[in-house]
Amino acid sequence: MGIYGQLSKNPGVFRVLGSQLLARFPFGMLSIILLLHIQQAYGDYTSAGLVLATQSIGQAISGPMSSRLMGRLGMRPVLSVTSVVCSILLFTIALVHLPLMIVAGIALLIGLSTPPVTPAVRTIYPKLVPSSQLSELFSLDAAAQELIWVLGPVVAVFVTSQFGTSMGLLVAAGFMLLGGAWFILSPAVGRVQLLRSKRGFGAVLRHPTVVISTVVGFFFVASFAAIEAGVVAAFAGPDGGHGSMESGIVLALFAGGSLVGGLLIGHREMRSSSLLLRILVVLAGTLASLVSLNMWWLGTVLFLGGLGTAPAFAAISSIVSSTVKFSETAEAFGWVGTGQLVGVATGSALAGIAIDVAGAHGAIVVSAALLLICAIVAAATIRWIPDLRGRSIEPPPETGTVTIPLN
Repeated sequence: MGIYGQLSKNPGVFRVLGSQLLARFPFGMLSIILLLHIQQAYGDYTSAGLVLATQSIGQAISGPMSSRLMGRLGMRPVLSVTSVVCSILLFTIALVHLPLMIVAGIALLIGLSTPPVTPAVRTIYPKLVPSSQLSELFSLDAAAQELIWVLGPVVAVFVTSQFGTSMGLLVAAGFMLLGGAWFILSPAVGRVQLLRSKRGFGAVLRHPTVVISTVVGFFFVASFAAIEAGVVAAFAGPDGGHGSMESGIVLALFAGGSLVGGLLIGHREMRSSSLLLRILVVLAGTLASLVSLNMWWLGTVLFLGGLGTAPAFAAISSIVSSTVKFSETAEAFGWVGTGQLVGVATGSALAGIAIDVAGAHGAIVVSAALLLICAIVAAATIRWIPDLRGRSIEPPPETGTVTIPLN
């Protein structure tokens, strides 16, 4: 813990960490709440899958584009407009019953207006701490991120079970507005000036590490969304309701495992094989969950599998930061963040269909299949993943043509 204590000596680090966590927290809630809200409103999970799919399309378009806009217009204007617009759209779905196709269109707009908090904060981090502490900061961020992807659904299940899915959407929108305002008003957001990339849009994808991180992040987060939906379905009441708190306990244990793993493992120097090994830990826990849907069995094996979750996220951040120039990091993390946001919506959509066909076990099978693909991608691309032992993970220096006057 002394390693992480050193981070507190850097002004503004924990405010940025906490505020961005609160601003991003709704995206750990939204997929499961939308899944339940649409299923209850229209009678089947397949309709919910359609809405989540359109949201993911919007996110796929907006992620790198909004990140690039921050380099042109500044962080604060882009973050402010997207936070307000996205929240209004969530209020609309929560409070107004509309035809399914109109709701799908609104979900597309929600995706398009997703605030680019992830690329913003991960671009700021290298400017907040010395390079020697950047690995620890990414690790702490990854551990905290589990409060979004794993603990978020716990909050979603509690709110929807006690107060209904409409209230769940309103709570998510409230987190987005309050957390977004806290993050946007952070002094660090005003101090860090993003450099305008000298290359065209999408050129950052010429870095193999960006493509690898985006694809791996997509399948990794999609697997979480699928198993979260499966856990909720496993403990649904006989009337199809979603009031059981057993699912919340299981998901909380999953989050706890990730937090422990992030603090104990995530800061360690990364080898080329580290990402693959951490994914395999999560895959083992997911496969074990197919044995039984007993609450304590699921909680135990998912806790153990969760030990690899935050360390894997930390590895992805380190891979991108160490291989992409600062002027391109916002767009690079935009692509990675898009992969994760599209992944959570896609995983929920696939799990919804699987639940209709095969029940909770179907969603867990989907999660395991997505993790298996994720591991295969990590193994097949291992030669492009840097070995960071003894190396700085700061962005490479900017280079360009220098004109030397002739005397």
